[in-house]
Amino acid sequence: MPELPEVETIRRDLEPVVVGRTAVAVRIHQGAERLAVTHAPSELERELTGRRVTALGRHGKYMLAGLDDGRTWLLHLRMTGSLLSRAADAPAGRFERARVDFDDSSSLRLDDMRKFATWHLVEDPADAMTRTGPDALSPDFTVAWLREQLGRRSTTVKAALLDQRVAAGVGNIYADEACWIAQIDPRAEAGRLGVRRVARLHGAVIETLTGAIADRGSTFSDYRDGAGEPGLHQVRWHVFRREGEPCGRCGRELSKIRLAGRGTHFCRGCQRR
Repeated sequence: MPELPEVETIRRDLEPVVVGRTAVAVRIHQGAERLAVTHAPSELERELTGRRVTALGRHGKYMLAGLDDGRTWLLHLRMTGSLLSRAADAPAGRFERARVDFDDSSSLRLDDMRKFATWHLVEDPADAMTRTGPDALSPDFTVAWLREQLGRRSTTVKAALLDQRVAAGVGNIYADEACWIAQIDPRAEAGRLGVRRVARLHGAVIETLTGAIADRGSTFSDYRDGAGEPGLHQVRWHVFRREGEPCGRCGRELSKIRLAGRGTHFCRGCQRR
């Protein structure tokens, strides 16, 4: 699933080519009708046609396109979605589910093998993000906030980090990476972390996300950036998908377990519980 670094990379790629452009044709392809959440597919096509994109932002894993009528078009890529900028006359990809053609003969294509991506068109973005907390790279994501949220939970640190109400944008890859950087066992009880360990975890979340953005995201399966190219951060992973390899910090063999319903990678030697 594209996480915060991947969505931010796509946003940066698309911002200069879609902001200021007016949609002249919108099409949600047959079989991808579930893409439209707030409107019927044909209605959403009509509502977006003729609208000019005034801004392109992001909150967590959501892309937020501001429109000239004051509404916001929210796009979530879910498991396998990607947004690509193409010429309007470029052929459709194998997994193309929707397209928006702009007034400069460019086209925004949504590719999504599993068809889980979603589009919302709302007056207030909060209406589409009811269970989403502060963006993990925003000023609102503070040590105090993280400590308060973890203190309310009897679940594991890994499960807490995956909760989008705690740190919007963090998913499986970067939760594992943050725990390794902070030297915290992902199985540790979230509510029992001390102040210093919470501060280390907070810094580790920011470090792993900003590092991944610098590398244009991580690709091990479906993720592609706005130009259709893979990310590069996977070569810098410390633990994710490196089970059986030696830990880069202490040398002990890295482990993989099932935690919070997800494959979880960590070092039993230097990540203290």
